[in-house]
Amino acid sequence: MTGRVLLIASVFAANALCADGLLERGEKEEARSCVACHSLRIVHSQRLAQSAWGRELDKMAGWGTKIADREALLAYLTANFGNDKPAPAPVTTKDAAAR
Repeated sequence: MTGRVLLIASVFAANALCADGLLERGEKEEARSCVACHSLRIVHSQRLAQSAWGRELDKMAGWGTKIADREALLAYLTANFGNDKPAPAPVTTKDAAAR
């Protein structure tokens, strides 16, 4: 029963995040803040809890990254690349695929 309650609460929370555009703002902030220094592959391959994403954002800000909408970026990263998400498929090269 508790699992169902958590599932329902998660669905409502996700809908609330989408409803006010927080995740869309977060995606735009990712494009502004992260891509200046590295590709998104390194970001999108991570699976971190919200607190760990927060520490990553703090670390990047300490290295000079300007994050204009931290709340939205943190929500976006947690919603899409949280530790509850499945691991991404490995990236293979043509050489590796031919073997």
